[in-house]
Amino acid sequence: MRRKFGQSLRLGIAPDGLALLRVGGWPTASAVVLAVQPVEAGAPDALENGLRALLSAAAEDGLRRWPLTVVLADDLVRLWQVAPPQGASRPGDLQAACALRFQSLFGAMPANWRISADWSARAPFLAAAAPEALLALLEALAREHGFYLVEVAPQFVAAMNATRRQRRPGAWFGLVHGDVLSLAAYDGAALAAVRTAVIPPGADREWLEAHVAREALRVGVGRPERLQLSGPAPRGWASSAGRLKFACTLLEDEDPAPGWPLHAVLARTGAKA
Repeated sequence: MRRKFGQSLRLGIAPDGLALLRVGGWPTASAVVLAVQPVEAGAPDALENGLRALLSAAAEDGLRRWPLTVVLADDLVRLWQVAPPQGASRPGDLQAACALRFQSLFGAMPANWRISADWSARAPFLAAAAPEALLALLEALAREHGFYLVEVAPQFVAAMNATRRQRRPGAWFGLVHGDVLSLAAYDGAALAAVRTAVIPPGADREWLEAHVAREALRVGVGRPERLQLSGPAPRGWASSAGRLKFACTLLEDEDPAPGWPLHAVLARTGAKA
């Protein structure tokens, strides 16, 4: 398949499925689902076998030498907030603080995880860790089948990066994916925590307001003046007359991919098309 200017591939990886998209293009960008493949969650080697089959088929379809971005479902990764130690002056100080915080939260040192972060010696920062074995597999398969592996990112991080210019200082950021709401809680301009919760069926604006208030208490920060949400959030969550506890902005005016499989929506997170 001949690649047009600006086109690339996006691969979504979740414990129970995979999706491959073609995105971008000029002068009009678009997103097309190329493949969706279920995976038996938790079965030995199921994810590896699924990835091998999917990328092998894509290469045979003429997609070799295409740029490939990978979006990992958040339940495959670890996300956490790190407060830099006082007097930190070297990258090693921040890396050590990051590893100790990982151990405190998840009960083990991150020996089998690859960590990336918005490293900062001046303010709390977001860190993410992905399984080393999964990243090594992706790198090996990309080399084997001739893809240019551009980036591997957790879904929450991909959504945050894509909406960075739209976000207001001090506002909380949230991502809706399926029946899960993930929140980045801020204390002023400083990241305070990343929290995830299941959205109950029929959750309305009152549920959202109560949930945000509870999370603010748990984290120990004030309730935000504004919440900015990415993903297909319920329309009723947006700010309306009489809603005074906090403003809520939906960063997508409408569902950008109505009727798409959930794994395809995962793969599309952060794409411009």
